[in-house]
Amino acid sequence: QVQLVESGGGLVQPGGSLRLSCAASGFTFSSYWMYWVRQAPGKGLEWVSAINTGGSSTHVADSVLGRFTISRDNAKNTLYLQMNSLKSEDTAMYYCASKMYFMSLAISLFEFDYWGQGTQVTVSS
Repeated sequence: QVQLVESGGGLVQPGGSLRLSCAASGFTFSSYWMYWVRQAPGKGLEWVSAINTGGSSTHVADSVLGRFTISRDNAKNTLYLQMNSLKSEDTAMYYCASKMYFMSLAISLFEFDYWGQGTQVTVSS
């Protein structure tokens, strides 16, 4: 069965850092674009970042540009999101997701082929 399992979330102070991981199984990870999206309480889904199949091309939302870095290790079937200089506005449930091609916007997890259950990131002093 297809699984995407996020980990690495938690409580962090403003200005701090976290590294999220997403372990994939049950599909050919290296054949898919991978994404991070997030949803804050009472807010809609927000597209955060994308990375192509080989990891040579990355895209990030303006709201996290310069602070978040997406990467992948196809040998480990794992996706990462390095989050630096965290702000309270980054508080959200973070999901990894996959799609066979690039999407620059997303309003629902159902737009993706696969997605995980999410990991909570809370930025608070």
